[in-house]
Amino acid sequence: MSRPIQIAPSVLPADFSRLGDEVAALEAAGVDLIQWDVMDGQFVPNLTFGPDVIASARRHTSVPFEAHLMVYTPDVMAAQYVEAGCSRLIVHAEACTHLHRTLGNINDLGANAAVALNPATPASAISHVLDLVDLVLVMTVNPGFGGQAFIPGALRKIEALRRRIDDSGRSIDLEVDGGINRDTARQAIAAGADVLVAGTATFKGGPSAYAENIGALRGGS
Repeated sequence: MSRPIQIAPSVLPADFSRLGDEVAALEAAGVDLIQWDVMDGQFVPNLTFGPDVIASARRHTSVPFEAHLMVYTPDVMAAQYVEAGCSRLIVHAEACTHLHRTLGNINDLGANAAVALNPATPASAISHVLDLVDLVLVMTVNPGFGGQAFIPGALRKIEALRRRIDDSGRSIDLEVDGGINRDTARQAIAAGADVLVAGTATFKGGPSAYAENIGALRGGS
């Protein structure tokens, strides 16, 4: 069964001095949700947003927020990201010693739990937690920085995860993140993805181009 394609821009390429205006412009351009890439400088070699920054942008849009927690200890601050206005928290299988417990804790906080897999992590890593998530994220670059090139080998993992999800009988979205543009969006959708995270491809050309950029990504189907 085909699923509607959702566009979830990462705000990494946004003008950080105008985040409120940027998220409002993304909503006006027709995005489905907005992703906040939270990095701790340890799990990935970069530092980005804390919950206070996300909370300050929350009042400028009604579009759902998801936090992609590229951090080693997601349980420590999970509640703060939910309080900041994120309705979904995505954690990395590689970062969680007790992945099942972490996902359960997120659900207990009233948010939707999701799990991400780095390029070298096999699809089988999430086999025993599908009952706890509403989304699986396939990293199609190594996480930490925007603007990287799509890793073609990730397409096989997307296909494998689509089969696992479909076999589970649960309504779980399959998201891809990294190097997404018009061409790679089409490939990812064909492999089974239904949520596209796109930073550079969304923000190129400035706010006046956001709607056109998003339409081009969605047209990859």
